[in-house]
Amino acid sequence: MSSVAFPGKVAHLIRFDEPLAPHLWLGIGGPARYFAEPNSREELIEIVREASRAGIVPRILGGGSNLLARESGVDGLVISLASVDMSRMEVAGDRLTACSGAKLSHVVTHAVESGLAGLESLLGIPGTVGGALVGNACAGGQDIGAVTSRIEVLTADGETEWIDQEAGQFSHRRSNLGGELILSAEFQLTPTEVGALTKRLQKLWIVRNASLPQGRSRIAWPFVDPDGATAERLIADIGLAGLREGGASLLAEHPGVLVAKDDATSDDCLKLIERVREQVLLQTGIDLQTSLQIW
Repeated sequence: MSSVAFPGKVAHLIRFDEPLAPHLWLGIGGPARYFAEPNSREELIEIVREASRAGIVPRILGGGSNLLARESGVDGLVISLASVDMSRMEVAGDRLTACSGAKLSHVVTHAVESGLAGLESLLGIPGTVGGALVGNACAGGQDIGAVTSRIEVLTADGETEWIDQEAGQFSHRRSNLGGELILSAEFQLTPTEVGALTKRLQKLWIVRNASLPQGRSRIAWPFVDPDGATAERLIADIGLAGLREGGASLLAEHPGVLVAKDDATSDDCLKLIERVREQVLLQTGIDLQTSLQIW
């Protein structure tokens, strides 16, 4: 990609050769040639418009929990949605609207505190609203797509529009939103007594917390649970718990979790994932899908 001179109104928002590793849970990744962290919705829209004029399709960085970047980095523009303004939430009646950069755990808690049920089973799932929508985050038989009424997206030309739930084409751990720049989403929830909802959330947290790896950093959940099973159970049943490839390994106690040591490379992670997929297919006939984005 030839060098791009961003105009003065957004030039101060662009950083050059920004290391991606500190922004990602796995802590792996080279630099982004251009990196922007807009402080407001208006700045985000302006950056996308200028990128479009320059022929650049930006990549969107949410919480970084489900992303692996190669050491070669990204020869393009990465836009981070980490600012406070891109994490706002508001409630009106039985509707909760959240910006795409809002952490899913914060949205779940806000819904419960507002006496709105429908998202609480998603407690403990890492990442942001935008990522949860793209992957149709699911837990306890409850998926985010089922309570999504509409999604606000930003077109390549920097125009905003709302699309309905049907356009999202939500299915098992999948949606049609991977190519969209999601600004926000509106969820239609069920009014419920706050006390009862809070108790349910507390019980869910106790159960969920017991199943999460403790005291670990640089982790990811790279596999999609197939229908009627969990990736973790499949991996454990065929004896792959603790499998290692270079500096990357699967946790022995939670084999659905990939852990990267300080010396791990993106190739280590990708080779490990492929070894697991090959063995699961060979021994069970199940084509285990991955949810990890690769840049």
